[in-house]
Amino acid sequence: MLQPYQVQVYMRAREQGCTQPQSAVIAGFSERSGRRIESGERSPNLGEERTWRTRPDPLAQVWESELEPMLKAEPRLEAMTLYEYLVEKYPGQYEQTLRTVQRRVQAWKALYGDPKEVMFEIRHVPGEMGLSDFTELKDVTITIAGQPFEHLLYHYRLAYSGWQYVQVIQGGESFIGLSEGLQNALFACGGVPQIHRTDSLSAAYRNMAGKRYKPLTQLYDQLCEHYRMQPTRNNTGIAHENGSIESPHGHFKRRLTQQLYLRGSFDFESVAAYQRFIEQVVTTLNGKCVTKYTEEKAHLQPLPRYRGADYEELLVRVSRYSTIEVRCVLYTVPSRLIGQQLTIRLYHDRLVGYLGKQQVVELARVRGASSGTQRRARCINYRHIIAGLRRKPRAFLYCTWQREILPTEQWRTLWTQISETWEPDSAAKLVVEALYIAATQEKETAVADYLQVQLEAGSLTLAGLQQQFGTLPAGALPSSTVQQHPLASYDQLLSNHANPSSIPTSESNEREQPLPQSQPAPQATASLPHAQPVAEHRTEGDSGGVELRSIFARTLSIGVRPPLPSTDAACPVRGSTAARKKFYQL
Repeated sequence: MLQPYQVQVYMRAREQGCTQPQSAVIAGFSERSGRRIESGERSPNLGEERTWRTRPDPLAQVWESELEPMLKAEPRLEAMTLYEYLVEKYPGQYEQTLRTVQRRVQAWKALYGDPKEVMFEIRHVPGEMGLSDFTELKDVTITIAGQPFEHLLYHYRLAYSGWQYVQVIQGGESFIGLSEGLQNALFACGGVPQIHRTDSLSAAYRNMAGKRYKPLTQLYDQLCEHYRMQPTRNNTGIAHENGSIESPHGHFKRRLTQQLYLRGSFDFESVAAYQRFIEQVVTTLNGKCVTKYTEEKAHLQPLPRYRGADYEELLVRVSRYSTIEVRCVLYTVPSRLIGQQLTIRLYHDRLVGYLGKQQVVELARVRGASSGTQRRARCINYRHIIAGLRRKPRAFLYCTWQREILPTEQWRTLWTQISETWEPDSAAKLVVEALYIAATQEKETAVADYLQVQLEAGSLTLAGLQQQFGTLPAGALPSSTVQQHPLASYDQLLSNHANPSSIPTSESNEREQPLPQSQPAPQATASLPHAQPVAEHRTEGDSGGVELRSIFARTLSIGVRPPLPSTDAACPVRGSTAARKKFYQL
């Protein structure tokens, strides 16, 4: 049936000089209809509203009697609910009427339903408002070095220009994450808006039930005051009131997901590499609003000279185990800090320790479970304690952190294999020495590979490990191979003694020379001044015989000999019994 607007289009085309076939094509009907229009033979029903049905109404028996009264009583009923009601109540009669029910309910709600919520277009002023919110990337799973990476994305956006900033935040929606992300965004855009808008973040507001106006937390209030921003928030559960940031969440995450698909991998070598990838995506989006951002930047407030605190400070003391405990997590620190009190600055992704004003340690932040028995966790770095462990290698056998001390799964597998084949003390000493080499020479992978190769070959030794990496102690001799000379040389030596003629002439001449005659003993010898006559120690009837006994000579000590006593001093007179006792004691 021809529509009035088609007739108007046809007549306008004819007035512009188009032929009858051309005008019919432009109007969207046949050439015959064009001839009928020009001859005045138009359809008798053209322009009249159709009041008849082409087929019977399938809902005629239930619409006015059942369905419409149900909609009037509860307008929130959906078409699918009414359809399921009909199918259940009248089996086999209304299974093919789903589309009819949907159209009928839609038309009834448009005519008689409740008013719908109206969205109003908001006029934004340059430099007036900046918005912050956290969002989660749910479509894909990001991994760091092959491990799933749980994180949130902090999203900041200027309401007028649409300039935005995105940062990776580890942990939940904490004030530390909000503070760091917001300050990084403000310094990146080069100015501060007059109003900062968020939803009801627990990081910024105390969620106190029963109070209409929830007070700001002290930290968030101080942060906004430092940057001269007025903090505002939308009503709880009304996401569209923060629509200038909620809707861009979807646009950004869709763009980020597409770029990840284009990259072909969701794995990154580090968190910093993942952050750089996000910044590339954000830079592309910000390139589309350069003109409005340049206009808005002129209306932003200047940045303060210093940043506000984006960390939480804690005081902890290093225990004798070289550990500190922060938020139910045990961390090791360098053993030289044992007994010291440290000031810990707690960031969303790291801990920085200060001794006075000097930074002494920085650790990656670890989080346990939010509740339950797994809430406690450990962060053990073997480099912090390896010097002390090297002095006490057996402590490795019974240490409660044994698994955490071993840095990787490769090291843990090696320890299992070594402990099964080696004596426990030797195994502990070998592995501790290997960890010491890995820590001091920064060769963690190389040492593990060496242990693996030598263990498979059956030639793994502590001395070989120390020689391979140059850590033999001073004075230690390297192992050497001694080759035994042939025993035939002994036979030759014996044959020379058995046959004197085989001895060389010069040697035989020397052996044939006669021995010098012994000299007679002198008749009188000079007596020493301190010597005592032997006869004075004898008693009557003592024949003066000498009794020989075997004695053991003590090992001579090499060194400076003590000075001899002066010969002028008188030696005490000792009897034969005392002399014999002294002799036996030798």
